[in-house]
Amino acid sequence: MKFGKTAIIASAAAAALSLSACAESEQEAQEDLAEQEMESQEDLLEEQADLAEAQGDEATEEALDAEADAMGEMGDTAEDQVEEGY
Repeated sequence: MKFGKTAIIASAAAAALSLSACAESEQEAQEDLAEQEMESQEDLLEEQADLAEAQGDEATEEALDAEADAMGEMGDTAEDQVEEGY
């Protein structure tokens, strides 16, 4: 059920982003969209890591957490680029 809520939230965020992107340059809109997609993927990976932890699968949990952290870093980079007017 949590995965469904995450997907709904991600879709809503993407739709809101699409509407707000109309006032931005195409490049800024693409960077914003990339950032949102990475954040959504990060959230999904964190949920999967929580599930693996609940199932006692520590190796999978650690791998998913590391992947989520990498997605978070990529999202931060995309956000920084937008803020810098890249």
